[in-house]
Amino acid sequence: MKKNILNSALIAACALMVVSCRPKKEIVKAPPVAEAAPVNDKKSENLAVLFGKELQYNTLVLKGKADLDIDGNANNVTLNIRIKKDETIWFSVTALGGALEAARGVITPDSLLLMNRLQKTVLRKPLSYIHSYTNKQVNFGWLQSILTGNTIKEFMTEKSDLNLENGVWVLNGTNQSLAYRTLFNTLLKSTELTLNDAAAAQGLKVVYDKYTPVNNGLFPSVVKINSAVGNKKISVAVDFVKIDANVAVEFPFSVPKNYEVIN
Repeated sequence: MKKNILNSALIAACALMVVSCRPKKEIVKAPPVAEAAPVNDKKSENLAVLFGKELQYNTLVLKGKADLDIDGNANNVTLNIRIKKDETIWFSVTALGGALEAARGVITPDSLLLMNRLQKTVLRKPLSYIHSYTNKQVNFGWLQSILTGNTIKEFMTEKSDLNLENGVWVLNGTNQSLAYRTLFNTLLKSTELTLNDAAAAQGLKVVYDKYTPVNNGLFPSVVKINSAVGNKKISVAVDFVKIDANVAVEFPFSVPKNYEVIN
């Protein structure tokens, strides 16, 4: 009996040491705003400096705890995301501590596959299908940038207004009916993105926080997305606990025979 108690105590002690010694996620704090920050009056050069802070990667593997709210229906889920730059975004949404997969999806520059495990359906559509829920200008590159905290390159041009406000850069402008605004922090990383199409009653706001070093760049470990299209509202707040760059990735997606495919 004493031996069993001793073994149990040793196991518990080892488990505690593993947990306590687990490396914590490093967060890079944005330095305070300088009272008199030097300003370069050449917009092209300022844009180049901001663009130079983009996270460079070939692949990303992300895992996070997320609060998901769709039209008032709130759930705590685990979100896994895998990205192969400019080619594929794969995601899996699980509940009950990862015991139950609710949904799985694959997004490419021209297509969308969404598996609903609960309803046993698979939605197969062209990527343009998402324009029913967001602005028609949104494309694969935009989705990729929003997920990684990078800027939307179509906005990083001299046609946009770029001003230093309260010591940080603010980029804004309009693209057709879409009004956009990007707020940067003193790390020269995007900290807030808003897209609004008043005529279509569409709005998107993304807030980034707690940047952590990844592949000689910075990745936002906290991402909050709020989308409103008419009376439909979606809110996602993710705290990424795993962020790996340039690792081997796979995008498993097999459709069970008893699932209904919706084209």
